[in-house]
Amino acid sequence: MLRPRRNRKSAAVRNLVRETSLSASDFIYPLFVHEGEVDEAIASMPGCTRWSIPGLVKEAGEAHAFGVPAVVIFPAIEDGLKSSQAEESYNGEGLIPRAIKALKESHPSLCVITDVALDPYNSDGHDGLVSTNEQGEVQILNDETVEVLCKQALCHAEAGADIVSPSDMMDGRVAALRSALDKEGYKDVSILSYTVKYASAYYGPFRGALESAPKAGDKKTYQMDFANVREALRETALDEQEGADMVMVKPAGAYLDVIAQVKQHSVLPVAAYQVSGEYLMIKSAAAAGWLDEDAVVMESLVAIKRAGADIILSYFAKSVAEKLQN
Repeated sequence: MLRPRRNRKSAAVRNLVRETSLSASDFIYPLFVHEGEVDEAIASMPGCTRWSIPGLVKEAGEAHAFGVPAVVIFPAIEDGLKSSQAEESYNGEGLIPRAIKALKESHPSLCVITDVALDPYNSDGHDGLVSTNEQGEVQILNDETVEVLCKQALCHAEAGADIVSPSDMMDGRVAALRSALDKEGYKDVSILSYTVKYASAYYGPFRGALESAPKAGDKKTYQMDFANVREALRETALDEQEGADMVMVKPAGAYLDVIAQVKQHSVLPVAAYQVSGEYLMIKSAAAAGWLDEDAVVMESLVAIKRAGADIILSYFAKSVAEKLQN
């Protein structure tokens, strides 16, 4: 009789034959930053914080000490700085450029990634510039948005960002960003593209964290239909051709099949984002005593890695890295 259970008989043997491993170096840690000196708990994402710049630097440093190589920063912008043209997105003295400089000054070996999109800065709450037609329908202006995204990416690169990460889902933005960065001498600044970003209900808690929900309409004309996977492969092929250095699938947990397909078809490193809704479901169930948080977090992250992700963005990155180290 063949007995596969022999390979499960002890922790030592299971560790020897384990097919998928997780390490701190797999993670990008998403962090929120806002103006002021007071760190604020985020009601929609228990355990997460809107950091002041000093708090951001401290939190990022602690995660880096546990082996997390990179953070991606998202700004909570004051309403008074938001506008229909999102000019604050490329203000060289704005929140994100100052946060980048502070992080690089304190932690030179930390990889600093920035989100490139207009929704935190746009008074309309969309990832792109908005026009309204005669019927009152919201239309997102693709090419005009890309021009602003290029200014935003250059602003981040000048401040010292290692990687810019366009999350807007406008057509042609990767090629435009690569051209703009190269033209201004930022040839070493990488592009981690949100290549396969679905129009997902799992983003709700994140929008609460940044107070950046659309004022009208939805994001379904630029984010992808969650029923589609071949479209994901088309987007991946386009981003490769346009010069992306890494591609991303977002969300992760409900899209493991998409991660696997992108991994199979792409020669680039594949990232996957365990988004706010995934985080909150685990946190809420654990707080109610229905799940073992540590066990479910680890299982969910290993599943993302097993599906093919080389890189995982997760709000659990710091806590998991600490546990792995210990």
